[in-house]
Order: sequence, then C-alpha cells, then structure tokens
Amino acid sequence: MTDQTVQNDQTARPDRPQPYARPEPVVSPFNVPVVEEFRANGGRVGGMFEGGDLLLLTTTGARSGREYTNPLAYLRIDDRLLVVASAGGSSRDPDWYRNLLAHPMVVVELGSERFEAVAVPTEDTERDRLFEEIVRREPGFGDYESRSGRRLPVVELQPAAPESAGEVTNLAEKLFEVHGWLRGQLDRVRDEAEAYLAEHAGTGDPVGLNLQIRQHCLAFCESLHFHHSGEDGVFPNLVQGYPHLREPVERLIAEHRVVDRIRGELERLLDDLATADPDRFRAELDRMSRELNAHLDFEEESLIPVLSQIPFPPPIPAE
Repeated sequence: MTDQTVQNDQTARPDRPQPYARPEPVVSPFNVPVVEEFRANGGRVGGMFEGGDLLLLTTTGARSGREYTNPLAYLRIDDRLLVVASAGGSSRDPDWYRNLLAHPMVVVELGSERFEAVAVPTEDTERDRLFEEIVRREPGFGDYESRSGRRLPVVELQPAAPESAGEVTNLAEKLFEVHGWLRGQLDRVRDEAEAYLAEHAGTGDPVGLNLQIRQHCLAFCESLHFHHSGEDGVFPNLVQGYPHLREPVERLIAEHRVVDRIRGELERLLDDLATADPDRFRAELDRMSRELNAHLDFEEESLIPVLSQIPFPPPIPAE
C-alpha cells in the first residue's frame, strides 16, 4: 500500500476559513477512483488495494488552509487506530503528515463511518513498540523504512466527537455539547502536562514538552478559535432578533479577544517543543482555564434561555 499525496499549495494563506463557500477537499488524480470506489462501496475497494484495510484521511494544508483527502492503510493495535507516514518508502515525510502536525484536527472515513479525530504521532519507545508490531503484521512497512532512510512516523487517530447525553434538538443543547468538549480537552491538556512534568522532575534531563501535549493543545486551540469565529459571525443576527441580548453579546465578543490572545501565546510556546518553557506553558494553561471557564459560564447563563427556543439543526427553507 502506498500513501500517494497531493503537493499542497505553499503560498496561499487565507486570514481565516471561509465557511460559506468551503471548497471540496483536494484529491490527487491517482487517488480519485480509489476515493470514489471507497465511498460508493462502504469502504471496500478493488484492484491493487483489494482486501486491504483502508481509510480516508482528510487533513488541512499546513500553509494553504485547503483540505486534502488521502487513502491510507490502517491497523488497529491495542484498540488504537494507527496509520504510518510511509510515503511508499520516500525519503520525505508525506504532505498529509506535515499537515496534521500543523492542524491536528482531521476527518477520518472508515467503512461507512465518518468522524473527526485528533492526530497524535507516537513517540520514543511507544512508537518503536507499535512499529515492531506493525512490521510483524505488515512486513512491507519495514521495507519502506529501510528504503526511506528515515524513522517512519506512526500516528494514532483519536476520535474527537464531543460527548452527548442524547440527540441534540436545539441550539442550547448544541452549545452545551461544544462547551463540554472544549472544557474536557483543556482539562486533558493540563493533566497531560502535569503528568509529563512530574515524570521528568528531578531527572536532570532537558524537559521541554512532547508531541502528545502539543497535538492535543493545538486541537483545543484550533477548535476554540473556530467556535469563537463562528459565534462572532452569528451574534449580530442573534441581537437583531433578541435586542435584550446586546449587552451580554458585546461582553462575550470582547472576551473572545482576551481568550484569543491566550490561545496565541499557547501556540507560540509550542513552536519548538525542545526549548518550550514548561513553567510558562503551565501558567498560560491556568490562565486559559480561568478566563475560558468564566466566559463559558457567562455565555450559558446569558444565552441558554433564548437558544433553547431555536431548533438544531435549523430547518431547511422550503423552495
């Protein structure tokens, strides 16, 4: 199995996603028939891929912001969904791997199922253990590594669906769902950072941070930015329909800017994991937790009575 990739546009840098006219993900000409057959047959494909375990991975371009879809071989080990950045034995990491390092939130299509995931490259002895088992099951990956001259990354795709108590029927329930996911992800990053720093305390080794912390923190930051950008676009319409919400909405928008500055600082601290200041990172996480939780609490208190009256998903207008 080769993981053919698309050469991503490295020049375009849109200021922000355009949700109203988002183009379809790019698929390389080589992969178009594979992707079409996959989707038409619930994940089953023939030809050179027949009988193989295949998924579709959609990533966001590291610089372009465009989405790209690639078919990849996958394995399940210890109930973990794994892909290998083999690029068919190329000496260069595939574009989809560089994309997910920049944007850990990805979309996975597995059989007839489609879900969001956080892409987390495994590290050190854990990566070696998993790769040894991968080669035992699929020896071709060992050949790819020997041919490539690099240590092939092994990436875990962790489902990122927010927990839901049941079917979401209105915007209030949707807001609680999104807020719950954001709170949970932030708590997870804080717990991972504390565990990592405790493990390295007193060892005398350089500490920095690790890829797991980075990927989960970037996934949180990216999701938070997307959520607040969406709200900044929706809130003016909400105020038009419910004028009594003008004051709380103005406060919420101002708080978005405060939270966004902290988000930017967290992302800057993750630019170089080897030299990242763990104490400063931990302090920024604490600051984010205080500001964001207070913001989310106020938003729920202010908007839930109105949002509970608005159906979700919104009805489709009759033509």
